[in-house]
This record gives sequence, structure tokens and C-alpha cells, in this order.
Amino acid sequence: MRGGGGGATSQGTTGATSTSSAKIKVLVLFDVGGKGDLSFNDMAVLGAEKAMDELGVEVDYQTPASVDAMESLLKSVSQSKQYDLIIGIGFLWLDPMVKVAPQFPDQKYAIIDAAPENPIPNLAAYVFREQEVASLVGVLAADMAKNIGSNCAGAVAGMDIPPLWRFHIGYLYGIQYYNQHTNSNITLKFIYTGDFQNPALGKQTAQQMISQGCRVLYGLAGLTHIGMFDAVREANQQGILALAIGEDASQEWYDPEHIILSGLKRVDVAVYDAIKSVVDGNFQGGIHSLGLKEGALGISDDNIIEYFAKIAADQGKLPKDMTPEQVVKIVEEQRQKYISQTAWDLEHQLEEAIKNGEVKFVTPTSHDQYEEIINQLEKGNLQAALETSG
Repeated sequence: MRGGGGGATSQGTTGATSTSSAKIKVLVLFDVGGKGDLSFNDMAVLGAEKAMDELGVEVDYQTPASVDAMESLLKSVSQSKQYDLIIGIGFLWLDPMVKVAPQFPDQKYAIIDAAPENPIPNLAAYVFREQEVASLVGVLAADMAKNIGSNCAGAVAGMDIPPLWRFHIGYLYGIQYYNQHTNSNITLKFIYTGDFQNPALGKQTAQQMISQGCRVLYGLAGLTHIGMFDAVREANQQGILALAIGEDASQEWYDPEHIILSGLKRVDVAVYDAIKSVVDGNFQGGIHSLGLKEGALGISDDNIIEYFAKIAADQGKLPKDMTPEQVVKIVEEQRQKYISQTAWDLEHQLEEAIKNGEVKFVTPTSHDQYEEIINQLEKGNLQAALETSG
């Protein structure tokens, strides 16, 4: 397959089998979803387990009981001085980190998928170049749309915030890249729902888009786009062919006949890299930008699809009593059916151009700049999304 109440609840403690005279201890702080969220937190576990296996560290996991409990939890574990590194998973940890980290200058911290406005010396912020993965998704989504007889690829997005600006730019870039290389005319409908926690709204939004002929939908809205997945499944039950694309973690397991692709934001890579920096003695605060070149973004492949399908199976969430192996097989068959080799070749071509620096996306610093880039991309001006040389 190509693809590339207050207080805290402990999620368990696991140590590696390798021995060392002074074993590094790490604490991974999940967001409020906790382990088993089939998203960011489970990706974090994947990276932490790799670090235990390869680097001989010990890792503890904790989940805050609520958003309001996050700051007090972070302060408590910092005061304990038990950990060489404390990692917060997701943007909800940003405010607690900004408040607490300066109080404990000798404690090393990392946060994944968020960064403070002003650098904090003992806080390493790992952020992602979302345009890169979204552009690859755009190429494949455009092909999927063309192959099912639709001229529209869509996205059900969350809030109008900078990370979603970057997804929008990359997604539209990839669609236009596909259009220009295949003489096609696939358009983009990108809808902000304003919510990351509302599946009913996601479903309603997707139903409207499908009724308007947009039959390939990319989920960029967290829990909200689970409703989008439901809308796509129901459309197919009604005889309307539609397909969906997941994001951040592999989400094919939810409906492998119709979710045949996921863009990946590899939280596991960021977690592993943060831990390794402490083990190697080269931890640095500030922003660490991750993308395709660093292996931190990509398209779901067999291994990651099966990994998340196994978690879903353990939780009794797989549809129709499927096995993880069947999920992989169905996705493979559906990709062969709805994604052409031409599209995979273009996706690979674009991926290599990004990795070697030929394609380097500009990061908009204002909403006006973002809107102007989108306006130019809609006119077919791919260069508008890229940094200028010299």
C-alpha cells in the first residue's frame, strides 16, 4: 500500500528492560481524552514505547481529570522533581506550560503541537508544517474525486485558526498541483464549522456538501469530523458514492470501505525526538519545526492502519466484527479502486520536492495574508503558497 473532578488519573507506568546507571525518567501528560483516544494520545504512546525500547528510558503516563486541573497537575509533578522531562500532548497544555515552566527553570518540558508566543528556555515546542501533509492529501483527494465522477474535493474544518490556515493552503495547493499535471478541474470547498467537539454539526455540514456534489471530504475538525464520517457512510447506504479522508492518526478503521486515506501528524516522532534530546544531552528550548523531511508527517500506510485498528478492536469499536487485518485489506482494495497510479506518482513527486527543499511553503502571519494566498491558489498560482528564493 502506498502512503506512505480535580486531581489526576494515572494511566500506568512502564519501564524498559535495558539497564543503565541513571535511567532517564519521562512523564507524558495526555490531554483530557487520555489513553485510548485513537488519536494524539495513542500516537504519543507509540513514540514513548519506542523510546523505552530503543533508549532505555522509563515513562509514566498521567491524564488530567479536567482542563481546569491541568495547571495544578503540571505544578505538582514539577515540584516532585521525579522527571528529567515532562511532555504535554496537545495545545490544551500550552497555557499551563507557559505559566508553570518559568517557575521551575531546572525542569525540562516539551509540548507537542503548540508553541508559546515568546520562547521559554526550558520548554521545547514541537510544531508541524501542516501544509506539507495537506498538499499530499490534496493530490490524492483530487484524484479520488475525479475517479468517482465528482469535480469537488472538500474539507470539514474546525476553527479558523493558524494551523487550519496551513491545512487549507496545503490542501488547495495539492488539488491545483494535481489539476495542472493532469489537465483536470477539481475545485475545493473548505468549510469552517467553528467547533472541534460537535459531531452533529460535522454531520450536518458534510450532508450539505455531499448534496451539493462534493463527494470526497477531508476531516480537519477533531471530534466534529467524526460526524462527517457518519454522513459519508450514510450517503453510500443511500446509493450516493462518497469517500472520506482522516487526519492526525489513522482513522480508516472507523469505516474502511469509505475512509481510505488519512493524513498523519506524527506525534510519536515528536515525543521520541524530545526524549532522545534529553538522553543525548542536547535538549534545547524553543520551537522545533517538523515535517515530511523529519518523518513527522505523511500518508497512512499498512503498519499505522493496523496499529490503530488493533487499538479500536481492543476497545470493541471495529465495525461488523472486522479484524485489523481485514481493515488493512479493505483499505488496500479501495485505494486500488479509487486512486490511480498517476496520482500516487504525483504524490511521490511532490513529497520528494518538499523533502529536498524545492517546494517550501510560506507560513502566513495574518488572516489577510492567508486569504490572499488562498485567492491566488484558486486562480492557479501555485507560487503564491511558496517562499520566494533570494
